[in-house]
Amino acid sequence: MDHETAVSRAKDIADRILVPAARQNDKDARFSSEAIAALGSSGLLAITLPADIGGSGLGPRTLAAVVATLAEADASTAMVYLMHICATATIASARAGATVAPTLKDIAAGRHLSTLAFSEAGSRSHFWAPVSRGKRNGANVRITAKKSWVTSAGHAQSYVVSALAPDGKGPTDSTLYLVASNKPGLSVAGPWDGFGMRANASAPMTLEDCEVEPGFQLTDDGAGFKAMLEVVLPLFNLGTSAVALGLSRAAVAGTVTHLKTARFEHLGATLGESLPTLRAQLATMQIDTDGLAARIDDLVDHLERPRETTVLRVLESKAAAGDVAIAVTSVAMRACGGAAFSRHMAIERLFRDAHAGVVMAPTGDVLREFIGKALLGIPLF
Repeated sequence: MDHETAVSRAKDIADRILVPAARQNDKDARFSSEAIAALGSSGLLAITLPADIGGSGLGPRTLAAVVATLAEADASTAMVYLMHICATATIASARAGATVAPTLKDIAAGRHLSTLAFSEAGSRSHFWAPVSRGKRNGANVRITAKKSWVTSAGHAQSYVVSALAPDGKGPTDSTLYLVASNKPGLSVAGPWDGFGMRANASAPMTLEDCEVEPGFQLTDDGAGFKAMLEVVLPLFNLGTSAVALGLSRAAVAGTVTHLKTARFEHLGATLGESLPTLRAQLATMQIDTDGLAARIDDLVDHLERPRETTVLRVLESKAAAGDVAIAVTSVAMRACGGAAFSRHMAIERLFRDAHAGVVMAPTGDVLREFIGKALLGIPLF
């Protein structure tokens, strides 16, 4: 599969499956198993895996385009997909000796959804610092943890779980493990009823003495932090930026449709024809959206050709993208007026989803702290 084919397949799934069901899935907080099945059968669950293990070997440019295409139709499914890609990359980069080949084979075949289980209530938005700790049990490790936000909770076939290494000394001495969904002690701890991205099943999960064999330890002891920053964070920040772009594009398109079709009957003209203030607001939305697209292209270039400024670009992307998505969807709510606030349009869902993206760790505030430290030469951690 090449870039164009991947984006075309994502667009087909968006049009056939996501768009018709997005409103009801959002209302019911319903996880779209149909969308995941379609993503699997289309090969999109494995686009970043190397070709020699059944993937397409495609890079960040294709990932960003596919995620933005899905998010334009349904941001919840786009986030489910992104978390799977981040987990898949972590599994594929597992340490020597890890027995992950069967999992990767299933992912390549489109029959396995994975996700990340990092965040804990005790460390909140500092996702890189779990407070849970693995305990040695012979060659195995037992994990007891309370994970606060796990996308696809109860629906994924595996979870990439973080915990402090058994002998770790500090909050960044973590290890990553692959925990199967049927592992005894792993359970969904509560329902998901969020303000935005309501259909991505981001529920809390608990692990109670979950026993992990050596083959499912993905990183060396204490090397989980490195994998989080070097493998997960660049893909996650790129992907969440692409989700914000999809939301912004959808808001622009919805506003254009409204301004072209809603009419002042007594004037014999549409809203867009009658009110220059609305045209100016629409123009601002488009400018901001195109600016975000350019920023994502720049980040892709930095990921494809790493250089000294790549870390800054990774940190900046999600912080800026969240602000753009909130700004664009907020203007759309105002420009579309009662039609948006009465939920006759998808605009209010886009508005809520945009706000949900901003509070996902690392939050915009945390990212700005990192950026400021980096500019001043202060260690980030």
